[in-house]
Amino acid sequence: MNAPDIAEPGASSAGVVPPRLVTTAGAADLLRRLSGNHGELMMHQSGGCCDGSAPMCYPAGEFIVGDRDVLLGVIDLRLGVGEVPADLPTGIDAVTVWISGSQFEAWKHTQLVLDVVPGRGGGFSLEAPEGYRFLSRARAFAPEENVSLNSSTILVGADWEAGVRPHPPTVPQVVAEAIDACPVPGTTSRD
Repeated sequence: MNAPDIAEPGASSAGVVPPRLVTTAGAADLLRRLSGNHGELMMHQSGGCCDGSAPMCYPAGEFIVGDRDVLLGVIDLRLGVGEVPADLPTGIDAVTVWISGSQFEAWKHTQLVLDVVPGRGGGFSLEAPEGYRFLSRARAFAPEENVSLNSSTILVGADWEAGVRPHPPTVPQVVAEAIDACPVPGTTSRD
């Protein structure tokens, strides 16, 4: 068997390619608890229907990823706030996060921030009985970030199936709170 390919890093002359996905410490903690109960996990950013536009969490493989679905990122459950991994996570430490190709086209100018809030999760999502629900927040990429992102390659379901994997991130992808990734204009603190 051949070793899987690694997607080319997308850095361009515009600088480092920002991650398309950032996770709050609270969301990572809930995912760790869910993986302890359910094993390997995956997520899909829903585009509507029954549960609205919500991030849905499933046991790995329970949701069929389409050939054109886009990988937003791999949440590394080994990491704490501000840490950068040396390699990609595997097994229960890795949570892939997908979005449909058409929804990605509408959202590609934003960084998805996976957060968690008290409340009942989506009916099909694993966190539903936990008293919390995953929530998508977003930060619009700056013009220079969009230049870097536009010159990078996206990884789709067909690539993943063929064994292609992204490079490990070079910047932290876990933040303490959503406001750390999505600052509210006109504020300087988390008041």
